[in-house]
Amino acid sequence: MIELTDVSVSYNDKVVLSEVSLRLTERRIGVIGSNGSGKSTFARLLNGLLLPDHGTVTVDGLDTKSQAKDVRQKVGFVFQNPDNQIVFPLVEEDIAFGMKNLGFDKATIAAKTEEALKRYDLWDHRSHAAQFLSGGQKQLLAISGVLVMEPSYIVFDEPTTLLDLRNKLTVTRAIRELEQTAIVVTHDLDLIADFDRVIVFANNRVMADDVPEVAIGKYREAMGDV
Repeated sequence: MIELTDVSVSYNDKVVLSEVSLRLTERRIGVIGSNGSGKSTFARLLNGLLLPDHGTVTVDGLDTKSQAKDVRQKVGFVFQNPDNQIVFPLVEEDIAFGMKNLGFDKATIAAKTEEALKRYDLWDHRSHAAQFLSGGQKQLLAISGVLVMEPSYIVFDEPTTLLDLRNKLTVTRAIRELEQTAIVVTHDLDLIADFDRVIVFANNRVMADDVPEVAIGKYREAMGDV
């Protein structure tokens, strides 16, 4: 379980998230809100990329302030732009990078890299330069690099925003097939329509927190889309 207790965050004396308390226990959780509502700040709190000014964030009892390394092994993070996440020039090297950092043995690294490449149809590109992959392939590569490190939770920040329809459908399917808990920040309401729970941010607070039909309905109403 990921738990936030009275969490607030400020940038340059401006409050960007205020007094948020949530328990995240469902397998598929969507996070929506207008630009500047606090949802991306919320996402970065979940694995310690950002620390709260007030309150606490814990992951299975681990505090992000004092146990950040352990938290990041439990919570993977997939950025909106995969180019910000891909660090090695070759596809298979990039997937193996995180496992090497965690001290996985060579046999395990090879086996898990092969499994990820085949799972996301990247096998034929394993020795290719990552920069020449399509947008969807890059996003799948970023997801693969997180998955092989065996996190319990994966946070996605706008995973389909930069993709065309074909690649969007591919990444959407990949998220839905994950065994791990997925927490997805998005503007794509179709992506989260069948999720277990949707949290809506507005004015740096939680405006709604319910099943998708109800929460998305409240969001549309707030945005004037009725």
